[in-house]
Amino acid sequence: MQQPILKVENLTKVFTRKGQPDFAAVDHISFDLMPGECLGLIGESGSGKTTAVNMITRLLDPTEGKIFLDGDDITGISGRELRKVYAKMQMVFQTPTDSFDPRCTLGDGIGESLRNNGWGRSSTNMEVARLLEQCGLSADFASRYPYQVSGGQCQRAAIARALAIKPKLLICDEATSALDVTIQKEIIALLNNLRWNHGGKLTILFICHDIALVQQFCDRVLVMYKGKIVEQGRPDDVIRNPQNDYTKRLIESIL
Repeated sequence: MQQPILKVENLTKVFTRKGQPDFAAVDHISFDLMPGECLGLIGESGSGKTTAVNMITRLLDPTEGKIFLDGDDITGISGRELRKVYAKMQMVFQTPTDSFDPRCTLGDGIGESLRNNGWGRSSTNMEVARLLEQCGLSADFASRYPYQVSGGQCQRAAIARALAIKPKLLICDEATSALDVTIQKEIIALLNNLRWNHGGKLTILFICHDIALVQQFCDRVLVMYKGKIVEQGRPDDVIRNPQNDYTKRLIESIL
């Protein structure tokens, strides 16, 4: 039986605020993400999406619960052990320039993980060129700096950077929300192509606030509201027959 690439069990994050009641930003959420699946996580600002992702990527410690990546418990992992985690899991951020050091070229940024894993200069440069072309950019983009390219081009380079070490799980945290509608469609088309180019083995967790975009791209969707998962299912089913009042309001807002 196939095991999940990502398994989250009762994941909880409670923030203590001086002079105020404790606040559960994420409240006992559980879900599985299977190999090759694209799972959408949607909800308005403040719903707990980003806090959940920060725990999954080990940028934030959970108050309670467990996180399993490719069968391994990564809940308490920190320091040097995280390198093994990030070899299997990479992120694409909302603002693509966040992925790059502004003092370095895009090629330097894309090739960093390869060099860290012992690749030589020539082989790294060839692989960077291949990754750029796979993501819809010419090889000469390797010599450009983040400020010299458009937002959409920079996001393509950020995706190339995330894919350099061949992760099993790609987490896209609002990766299209800073882009205009036309470029959003291009990035979604790119991610779809990458899934098939990887033989259906690239698994994606797609964090978004736009349920229409999730409908176009994801196999399954989780709806978060006030730190809880309030609805889940195939995007078409959730949109056509929402069960939760919050989901109904979310859908009505795009109609």
